[in-house]
Amino acid sequence: MAKFKYVAEYEINAAVKMLYPYISTASGLQEWFADEVNVMGDKKFHFIWDGELYIARIISRRTNISIKYLLSIESNNGRSVEGEEEDHAYLEFKIDFNEMTQTSFLRVTDYSEMDDLDELKELWDQLIGNLKEILGSS
Repeated sequence: MAKFKYVAEYEINAAVKMLYPYISTASGLQEWFADEVNVMGDKKFHFIWDGELYIARIISRRTNISIKYLLSIESNNGRSVEGEEEDHAYLEFKIDFNEMTQTSFLRVTDYSEMDDLDELKELWDQLIGNLKEILGSS
């Protein structure tokens, strides 16, 4: 199935070093992003949303700047299913910091089969709203 790339940027009034653990650690992601997140090795997480298990493998990481996860769904036989070899779903978070305003910006790239722009915007607005509340950001 074809993938759709959704990109959005959010202003977050929090220090980069405070924000980064919320996008790069299991405990941070579980607070705002997924129902449950478990570490399964150095670069592998299990994300659980609505009872469905997804495997996320870190394929790129730059401390306090960005992180990119390759996503696959867990099949009934316990193996991960990643779809077509060259067209994997992924999730990327990038942090930009504006020195002048002392504000962080979080850019989210969601590349998945979900192609309803309004639904994606609503989903990410809600998720980032949760993150901002946790961080005490307005």
